[in-house]
Amino acid sequence: MDELDVTIQLNGDALTVRVDATTSLAELLRNQAGLTGTKVACGEGTCGACTVLVDGAPTLSCILLAAQADGADVRTVEGLSVDGELSVLQRAFIAEDAFQCGFCTPGQLASATALLTANPTPTRDEIRHAMAGNLCRCGTYPKIELAVLRASEGSR
Repeated sequence: MDELDVTIQLNGDALTVRVDATTSLAELLRNQAGLTGTKVACGEGTCGACTVLVDGAPTLSCILLAAQADGADVRTVEGLSVDGELSVLQRAFIAEDAFQCGFCTPGQLASATALLTANPTPTRDEIRHAMAGNLCRCGTYPKIELAVLRASEGSR
């Protein structure tokens, strides 16, 4: 097996790990960094459960090789809070009850964080478009949309 060192900024801290060349970023996060908030459901980049922020962009970590993230700034759901306080978006998800089983929530939060960073006051259509890659088996899409709207209002 070919192994290599990968260095990333993970939730603000430098991390260097040795990985097999075929290791996905999701596997690195879960198995080597111990951050289990990132979920792997489909393993083929179709559901969005594994979405994390790589250099600020929502990224499907199950299909991105860890080596491809070398040198990148990676933020997971564990890194969305600030000084131990939930972000405005995380609080909005709770207030709107925007999750049911919670499995998709980390990926939903990552995509919504990227949206609100790029566009602090999105329309409903912009929210739907930005969140289209994140599937929710429980069907809480209306509540997720309301949570993103609430967070955008709270950031004004």
